[in-house]
Amino acid sequence: MTQTGNHTRSPAGGEGAAVPGAANESAPAPSRAPGESALRKKVGVLGGLKRVWILLVILLVVALGVFGVDRLRQVFGKTETTRPGAGLVNDPEPFNPKTVKYEIFGRPGAVATINYLDLDAQPQEVKDVALPWSLTLTTTAPAASANIVAQGDGDSISCRITVNGEVKDEETSQGLNAQTFCLVKSA
Repeated sequence: MTQTGNHTRSPAGGEGAAVPGAANESAPAPSRAPGESALRKKVGVLGGLKRVWILLVILLVVALGVFGVDRLRQVFGKTETTRPGAGLVNDPEPFNPKTVKYEIFGRPGAVATINYLDLDAQPQEVKDVALPWSLTLTTTAPAASANIVAQGDGDSISCRITVNGEVKDEETSQGLNAQTFCLVKSA
């Protein structure tokens, strides 16, 4: 007789009654079905895809966004700045340079201290210069600001700013140690 679990089996294959006091042996682990291993591998791959799907969706949305922006730029007239003849990279069309003339005048032999802006908007000072005084500056900038202030030791002093031969501002002041100024915001 052979013993399996709590039952006794006879050599003829019959089952007998349980043998009291017989030792319970641990049964071997049940074997897995042949397709179960492949199923576990398949579930593992799907589990990995479940973890990565959000990243794939984000990459797809970014790619579609870049494509859409590029198409919109083409539709609404993307500005070309690097193609020859596009106009934005080329220098501006040539134009006539501007000539700005500062003039300070008063009674002959009078002395004045003059402060003015050069055409790069940098302040300049000339001290104790004999009147009449003048300075001519030239620029190719599209616009320039001209400003001059003068104070003399006489009782009358005048200033004038001329741009390309046209008087833009002229002022005269009277009084003890007279002071005057002229301003052209955009020459």
